[in-house]
Amino acid sequence: METVGLGLYFEDLPVGRKFKTIGRTIQDADICAFINCIHMTEVLFTDMEFLKNESDIKGRLAPGALSYCFAEGLLAQATMQKTGYAFLNMELNIENPAFAGDTIHVECEVIEARLSGSRPGRGLVRTRNKVVNQDGKVVLVYTPLRIVKCRGDRTAA
Repeated sequence: METVGLGLYFEDLPVGRKFKTIGRTIQDADICAFINCIHMTEVLFTDMEFLKNESDIKGRLAPGALSYCFAEGLLAQATMQKTGYAFLNMELNIENPAFAGDTIHVECEVIEARLSGSRPGRGLVRTRNKVVNQDGKVVLVYTPLRIVKCRGDRTAA
């Protein structure tokens, strides 16, 4: 019987495949814990009077780094269990702010997939990940390149 919730193999990730994760609501407590954990004490995240009276952005703002971390958590639980070996690099663009109360999910598209030339049984997969809120607004976009396990001991031709 297949175990659900385990990762996707290289063979499951052809260029052009699209999928999305479940959602995750950003709570005020998440923002507080995150900024305290990494000591991100910028007034945008710690001073509600500044947000209300001086900032161009109104509302309980979530750091872009928190949205990224939540996205990676959503992807890890859905696609990388026992098959994701390494995160190599990425580009990241923040498109819009996320706020406490927003529910985000990740929409993925495989944009690169090739077998590793140096490691048998491994593939390199790059996805374009869009973090999207409940209103369909894109919060951030990033393009990670990962080493992913193959089903068999495949090697590059």
